[in-house]
Amino acid sequence: MKIALIGGGNMGEAMLSAILDKGLSSPQAISVSDINEIRRQHLEQKYGVAVTSDNRLAAEKGEVVVLAIKPQNLTEVMAELGGQLEPTQLVLSIIAGASINTLCLGLKHSRVTRAMPNTPAQIGEGISVWTATAEVTKQQRGWTSSILSAIGKEIYVDDEKYIDMATAVSGSGPAYFFLFVEALVEAAVQIGLPHDVAQELVLQTMLGSAHLMQGSGKEPSALRRMVTSPGGTTAEALLKLEKGGFASLLSQAVSAAHNKAKRLGSEQQ
Repeated sequence: MKIALIGGGNMGEAMLSAILDKGLSSPQAISVSDINEIRRQHLEQKYGVAVTSDNRLAAEKGEVVVLAIKPQNLTEVMAELGGQLEPTQLVLSIIAGASINTLCLGLKHSRVTRAMPNTPAQIGEGISVWTATAEVTKQQRGWTSSILSAIGKEIYVDDEKYIDMATAVSGSGPAYFFLFVEALVEAAVQIGLPHDVAQELVLQTMLGSAHLMQGSGKEPSALRRMVTSPGGTTAEALLKLEKGGFASLLSQAVSAAHNKAKRLGSEQQ
């Protein structure tokens, strides 16, 4: 598979590393473009791929053109690539908020897949939700699935509206998790635990709980009830969270992120 990677930032590099590790392509079959010379040198030296600052030059070499740029750079990149792609090339976009309609119009191209990965992709533990235009072939859908599977799990959806929803849940989700961990560590320190002990307790509790939930096949609510003895310490803590509106606040946060994702898409059209 010949791949052109437009944008060599953290997520772009994560995809590049995973593609090579999984044997989906070879360094000789990959070209990368990035505006930052230091990033180009880093990617060339570490992965042995061809690098350039010219997006057109990189794109013309790929069967799959991966757009891994920042949303604010999309207009400029579409102006460069618009009308320059071969009809048979596949465009795989991981640009937050950039709708398929925006990409198709801006690039003057119809074979487009749009995906929303998340940051754990950097260690091969991400999850991506993606969709594709009707013009994308079965083989190209397979390529998309393989690339996204290399950085974690992937879920195909047949309606683009789910991409913005996933952005608010799995895309932004790691930040929610990090905030919760940060707050729980701070709470542990406040009751007297040393910071390093608190952080190890919290992190392993989060990891172990996630693995338990994944392996048990039980619903989160069932597991929560298993841990919560009537009148016990856990029940006392959960009562405080309920009175503070924890679930409602989280719902509001996800809704706010979802609405922002939809606004970003509208602004780019």
